[in-house]
Amino acid sequence: MMCVNQNGGYLCIPRTNPVYRGPYSNSFSNPYSGPYPAAAPPLSAPNYPTISRPLICRFGYQMDESNQCVDVDECATDSHQCNPTQICINTEGGYTCSCTDGYWLLEGQCLDIDECRYGYCQQLCANVPGSYSCTCNPGFTLNDDGRSCQDVNECATENPCVQTCVNTYGSFICRCDPGYELEEDGVHCSDMDECSFSEFLCQHECVNQPGTYFCSCPPGYILLDDNRSCQDINECEHRNHTCNLLQTCYNLQGGFKCIDPIRCDEPYLRISDNRCMCPAENPGCRDQPFTILYRDMDVVSGRSVPADIFQMQATTRYPGAYYIFQIKSGNEGREFYMRQTGPISATLVMTRPIKGPRDIQLDLEMITVNTVINFRGSSVIRLRVYVSQYPF
Repeated sequence: MMCVNQNGGYLCIPRTNPVYRGPYSNSFSNPYSGPYPAAAPPLSAPNYPTISRPLICRFGYQMDESNQCVDVDECATDSHQCNPTQICINTEGGYTCSCTDGYWLLEGQCLDIDECRYGYCQQLCANVPGSYSCTCNPGFTLNDDGRSCQDVNECATENPCVQTCVNTYGSFICRCDPGYELEEDGVHCSDMDECSFSEFLCQHECVNQPGTYFCSCPPGYILLDDNRSCQDINECEHRNHTCNLLQTCYNLQGGFKCIDPIRCDEPYLRISDNRCMCPAENPGCRDQPFTILYRDMDVVSGRSVPADIFQMQATTRYPGAYYIFQIKSGNEGREFYMRQTGPISATLVMTRPIKGPRDIQLDLEMITVNTVINFRGSSVIRLRVYVSQYPF
């Protein structure tokens, strides 16, 4: 007999079988080496009984109704040996045990993958069994990919600021218009009182307004182009005064004075618009100043001291004569004194600051002493000082 290998088994057939010529040969059978008998005359083929063996499928396959070997789905028949943490995946002739997404196989067990360790999310990551969840910081929104974050423009959506909103990466900043300052809540704006910053912001008065301020000047002044300084209005020059035709308009800082014509009391005679003279031949003039000269001047209130405000000097000089200058009247408050600056001149000095408005009349006397002819006489300048109300 000859052994013929088949799928799932083998078949023994006579070596002299003229019907089967299979491609198989038994490599384990020893060839016959003995003497063969003499050839017999041809006979009719013997009629041996046919042995039918069942077809056997290899492991992992089974016979179907058509006697074909088909794969066994171990996963569907629950004939696999995957543990409960694994999933069964059918293969040709077998199966394999694997893990679902979000798990990895380690020593036969499916362990959760911590996706947050690998930077799956751009900002905030929360690991959950078999998966992960991405979220964003305040000021950002999650994109459609579920991983990256996009800045939220708060200024374009809700605009939480009262005045100006500036969007930043992940947040926003509120700003205020000029003249306003941001409150502690970072959202609201309150008016800034610029006038409280410095008393030198305006020369006269600072007026605060919402978001700004302006400087104002008192009556008799105009605001200069620097919007802080005040300049006197010359009412006499612009004919914006109330003096009559007999009066003289004298401009002051912040106003004006209507000066009446001078009146020369007896025994004085008026010899000009501002001078009175006492004639020497008049016995009543013996102990009186020879002349009284009227002068007017103005000073600002609170002027810094000491200050030279008026100069007085003799117009003629006689041989052997000398001059004495003094304040004859009007200096009861001792706010002035005369400082002699030369043989024939002296200066009126203001020693204390004077607050206005105030009118002061000083009689400045120049005494002439001549030792040659034994003469002593005097002249007076009647100085009217107008102190303004403001220091400008």
